[in-house]
Order: sequence, then structure tokens, then C-alpha cells
Amino acid sequence: MPFARVIVAEKPGVARAFALYLSGGRYELRKVAGVPVYVFKQGESLHASVGVRGHLMDFDFPREYNSWRRVDPLELFEVEPVRVVREGMENYVKALQALARFTDTVILALDADVEGEAIAFEVMDVMRRVNPRLRFLRAWFSAVTREDIIDALRNLRAPNANLANKAFARMVLDLTIGAAFTRTLTLIVEKRGALPRGRFLSYGPCQTPVLYLVVKRAIERENFQKKKFFQISATVRIGRYQLKMRHDLKYEKREDAERVAQELLRARNGLVTAASYVKRIVEPPEPLATVEMERRASRFLNIRAKRAMDIAEDLYQEGLISYPRTDTTIYPPTLNLRAIAAKFAAHEELGEYVRKVILSAPQLRVRQGKESDGAHPPIYPLRYASRDEVVKRFGLEGWKLYDLVVRHFLATLSPPMVVEDQSVEVEIARIKLKAEGLKVLEPGYTIVYPFERPQESALPHVERGAQAEVLSVKVVEAETRPPPYLSEAELLRLMRKYGIGTDATMQDHIHTNVERNYFKIVRKQCIPTPLGRAVIAALSEVAPEVVSPEVRGRMEAMLKAIAEGAKDPEEVVQAVKKEFYTYLLRLKSAEEKIAPILLSAVKAVYQPSRGSPAPKSS
Repeated sequence: MPFARVIVAEKPGVARAFALYLSGGRYELRKVAGVPVYVFKQGESLHASVGVRGHLMDFDFPREYNSWRRVDPLELFEVEPVRVVREGMENYVKALQALARFTDTVILALDADVEGEAIAFEVMDVMRRVNPRLRFLRAWFSAVTREDIIDALRNLRAPNANLANKAFARMVLDLTIGAAFTRTLTLIVEKRGALPRGRFLSYGPCQTPVLYLVVKRAIERENFQKKKFFQISATVRIGRYQLKMRHDLKYEKREDAERVAQELLRARNGLVTAASYVKRIVEPPEPLATVEMERRASRFLNIRAKRAMDIAEDLYQEGLISYPRTDTTIYPPTLNLRAIAAKFAAHEELGEYVRKVILSAPQLRVRQGKESDGAHPPIYPLRYASRDEVVKRFGLEGWKLYDLVVRHFLATLSPPMVVEDQSVEVEIARIKLKAEGLKVLEPGYTIVYPFERPQESALPHVERGAQAEVLSVKVVEAETRPPPYLSEAELLRLMRKYGIGTDATMQDHIHTNVERNYFKIVRKQCIPTPLGRAVIAALSEVAPEVVSPEVRGRMEAMLKAIAEGAKDPEEVVQAVKKEFYTYLLRLKSAEEKIAPILLSAVKAVYQPSRGSPAPKSS
């Protein structure tokens, strides 16, 4: 049966949404090659909508280069990878080719980002093989709502080859570099009998610099030299108030601190030499971009970054939030923020605040950021859904993330918080004691965004020159603290700083390291394993560039230039290959030097002491 148009979405849920909104709910579900296809009418013409579940194609080496033992990893830099159907996607290819025979127009409704554009070109390649006369048009949208879908179909555009070429260049480079270094590291250990068959030591051009950041912080922590010191704390009466105060100096010897403490007790009385109470404005958070959403999900909700992105994708497909892959922190002028906020006027918990604070203002007070990816708005909620509705569909974590997005959006339309920074200083026997406090004067946006509400420790208001009397003094023993392990939130911030990965892939690089048993995330902290440390130690010894965040960041900048049309993709691929070829030469020539580092860690994992079972690989 001929179709006027075939719509190809990136996910089945989005394909169903197109059918739902374009047919008014009157669609039929069919199966083509086992793949769900939504068939519906618009007027007298028949249409079909299908979702493909991500990339259809992968890059791989020709079959003769897939033997790890017979092919020198250096040869991989000279080979042109070929495109193959991704495992598990065979039926989707068959379904697209079957549909291609019954239409002349295809709407590419893939996700509106670089990866989506690459998948669009894969779809075009697959469908043109059976129908070279097909016409392809691109639908670009940031939310799965009726309005956004219809608007996208009214403003169809040509597919963007530059965006797709950026993704394909990255795939080729990550395959080549990752395979060459993974094979080299694995073979160094395997031929010395320390690695069971089927196991391997992986390297990734993004994965490994992420591991480096985690290991670097752990080493800084372990090398930190703790120092014991002694401080003086005191209870001081000022008028009718009693304040806990401290002496800022740190003493290496207890006797020195005890001597000062005795001086305070002997003198007893002094004066308030400074009393400061300064108002400070705390602005609401900037509109929500992808990496910041993942950071806040980890920090505030204890939801891992990858899990947060998976949930966000589900919420997006259900039409609860806008497209969750964005670098933008600026609301576009075309976005009706007041209308979006009004959807939450009936919110069971936040509705009164929305009505009285946000909607009652004659003009919205909007917090804006400074970054725009030119493609998508920040992440914002599309409609109100009750806790029960979201929990039933997406579980408790789904509700927590949806609630975070709602609260974050409302916070960006809210007044700032006003706090008072407080400080009181007393001088007794020429010894200064100090107390610091904080008081929230106006909670502002933290009413709806309690995650950023500070813990108050308010001081009484006292006057400069007031009498002060020491009531008690004690010497407190303490020690300097090492830096903490990197949290996942901090790791994401560093990845963004160095340009490691994209908003769509950063959480995947963290997850890959965890799967490879290179580091663990325990109570939000990233803790490297001995195996992860060994990989970084070995590579850093002979080719530190391959673990360097700056080198990967430079690669990302070159890939970005492809998307902007400023660089030829083949030139970028060849330049980066040439660079990493020299690094691999260095690594191979230093095999005898680094083998003991790797062997020690690998044996600990795969040849544990008798009675201790070897851990399962991820």
C-alpha cells in the first residue's frame, strides 16, 4: 500500500507520538519485519511512522583485520574502516527498506543533534539502496508535543551533512585509536599468560582521560601530608548573648595553644572590635543544560549520570520534558515562559507559589545563562504530571528527576535569595577571636528549589565597642584534610571544562570505566581500582598524551570545526590518526618497561589468592 510520507524517528515512542498527534489518535499498529510501524491517515492520504532505536550502522575493520594476534595494531591506522549494520538492527534495516518501496518522501524525525543527524544519513543510505528516487526532508524539534511536532513539519529542512560528518569522523577515530591501543595493552599482558581468554584491557580516547582525572585526584589524596595542629575555641558573652568563637591561628605545638588559652582566661574581658552584617543577593540557577542536569541529579538526588540521562530520555519521549541533550542556558524569546509556568498553577505543592510569586508579577524575572548551542533551548517541563502518575510510569527516580526539572525551571523565574553574611570579632589581651554566621533574610527561589537553601547559623546583632567576657576556653586538636575523591558531579564539571565527550556521551564514558572495573562510584565518590591505576600508570610512563584531557579536548575542538564547516572531515581524521600513531609506536617500544605495571594489577584481578573468587567482568 503506498504511503504519501514515511516518518522515521529515533525511538518508537517518538514515532508513536507523530502518529498520535497527526491522526488525532486514530492510527493502526502494524509490524514490518517484526518492527512496530504506526499507520494513519491525513485527509485521503496514508502515512507511516517508525522508530529505529538509535544508530543503524557501526564502523568496523575489514574482516581480515579483526585477528588481534595476526595483525599489528599499528596497521589499523592505515586501514579505512567500513560501515556495517549494527548488531541487533537487522530487522530495522529490513523494515526501512520495505517501507522505502512504497513511498517517495521520507521525513527524517531523528533527534535534533549531531548523533541524530548521523542516524538520519544512515537511514538515507539504507532506504536509497532499494529506492534511489526517494526525497528526504529533516524535521527538527526539541519537544515531543503536538505543537512542536506540527511546527517541525511546517518547517522542514535539508539534512545537514556537516553535523553528520562530525559524528562519523568521531566514530572512525574512536574505533581506530581505541582498537589499536586496546589490542596493544591486551596483548602485552596476554602473551605473558596473565589474562584469561576473552578478557581484555580497554582504552578509549574519551574513556581513558576520564579515568586519568579520577586517578590523578586519588594520587593527590594519597600523597597529601596530614599535619596535626591545635586551635583555640571559646565561649564569649556579649551583653545577653553567648557566642561560640575561635582564634584563627593554628599552632603546631599544644603547649603554645595552651599558653594563649591561659592568657585569655587571665584577662577575661575585652571589646567587640568588629561587627559586620552584610546583605548578599544569591541569584537563582541558570536554565538547565544536559551536563548540569546530570551533575545536579548526582549531587542532589544521588542518581548516577547515565541513569539520569536514561530517565530524561524516557520523560522526553512521554512529552513531560523538552529535549534533554542541550548545551544551551538561554531561554529563546520564542518560548512562552509565562504559559509554561501557568501549567503548574494547580501543582499540588508548588501551585500557590506559582500563582502568587511568578504569575502575579507584571513582568517575569528571568534568569538567563550565557551559552547557546544554536539548536535547542534549555531543558524545561512541558506539562504538569502528578507524583502518582510519574511514579507509576517511571518509578521513584523518574519522579525525582522530573520534579528536579520542574523546580529548576520555576527557580529560574523566581526572585533571588537574600542572605546576611555575619561576622563578629572580639579582642581580649590582644588576642582576636572570631565568629561567622549566615542568616536567610528572604528565601526567594529556594522556596521551590530547596536543594540550594543554605543551613543557617545566625549570630546575634551586637555593636562594635561592646564589652566581651570569656566564659570558657578549650584547645582543640585537629589535622589538615586531604582533598576528597572526585565526585561524579565534579568529574562531569571537569569533563565539560576540558571538552571530553559531548553532552550526549559524557555519562557513557563514566559508565564505561565502571563497567571495565577501572573505577567504582561509592557514596557519590569516584574511587579508582588497582587495575584502573595500573592502566594510567603504564600509559603515563611512556605516552602521557594519550591520557591527557587537554589532548582529547583538542580533538573535540577539531571535530566541532567539521560541524561548523570549517574543516574537512578526512583531513581531521588523518591528522589525528597520524598523531596517535606516534604515541602507539612509543607505547610498543616500551613494552618491557610497562609490562610489570600491568601484570601486577591484572594478576590481582584474575589470579587472586587461593580461596578468593575472581571478580566477574562487567
